[in-house]
Amino acid sequence: MSRESARDKILETAGPLFYEHGFRAIGVDTIVEKSGVAKMTLYRHFPSKDDLVAAYLQESHDDSVAWIESLIVPYPDDARGAIVALFEGIAEQASKAVCYGCTFVVAASEFPQPEHPAHQLALSYKQKMLDILLTLTERAGAKDPLQLAQQLFLLMDGAWAAVRVFGPHNPSQSLVSAVQVLLAASLP
Repeated sequence: MSRESARDKILETAGPLFYEHGFRAIGVDTIVEKSGVAKMTLYRHFPSKDDLVAAYLQESHDDSVAWIESLIVPYPDDARGAIVALFEGIAEQASKAVCYGCTFVVAASEFPQPEHPAHQLALSYKQKMLDILLTLTERAGAKDPLQLAQQLFLLMDGAWAAVRVFGPHNPSQSLVSAVQVLLAASLP
């Protein structure tokens, strides 16, 4: 197995385990066993479990931002449409059986120390989500773009929390209608 493919295999194994069960619940021995990669190989690529968690979170950040951009890019001149499309995508994702909510919320709660790399990556991701929403609300001409972006952000995180608690049949099924109410009240 090449150096890159071993690294990829470790991340491909650890990622779903972290996502479903959390970071503290999954040990290095479990990842080694399920990936078929030697422990020495894991530590060659990731000197500590924190390094592995950080690599997974960075990959999740990049994948999630790319997914969100894919939802809004079809609406270059329709910010309201982009916002609705984004939340339709979130509502659809939150109703899937394999959705466990937001891995960054889990990371921030399991690593509450602000200086911890996992907490820093969670904060960076959440700030990126707020930035995307703020850009959209400004483009849409909101009366108070920051307030609307923050309200939408809370709906987004609420949907991810709902799916983590309730599973695929959760209150996020009402997400798009809640977004529509906010948009009607906040946009010209």
